[in-house]
Amino acid sequence: MPKIGEFELLVVLAILRQGDQPFANQVRRDLVDNAKRSVTRGALYRTLDRLREKGLIDWDVEPGTTSRGGHPMRRLRVTDHGIETVRASRAILMDFFQGVGTVLDRR
Repeated sequence: MPKIGEFELLVVLAILRQGDQPFANQVRRDLVDNAKRSVTRGALYRTLDRLREKGLIDWDVEPGTTSRGGHPMRRLRVTDHGIETVRASRAILMDFFQGVGTVLDRR
């Protein structure tokens, strides 16, 4: 199982959250709006490339639209290997969260 960092995990989760519109601009918007992360296009695309190298995601290139000046778009998808990696990360995090609720819930 490849190692996956926090930002990489958030990117994979954001792809999964996009349903039938898993394009980089929606993923970036989700990270900014919901994870409260400042994400540059360059950082996102470097992360997407790294996730693809690890076999966690892949994409298909779709033709560009006139609203995008004809630039093609990547339709992102999480691979089976990516799903398994997210499941493993979730299990590890859940194990570590057990027993710390009293500390985290203090006011």
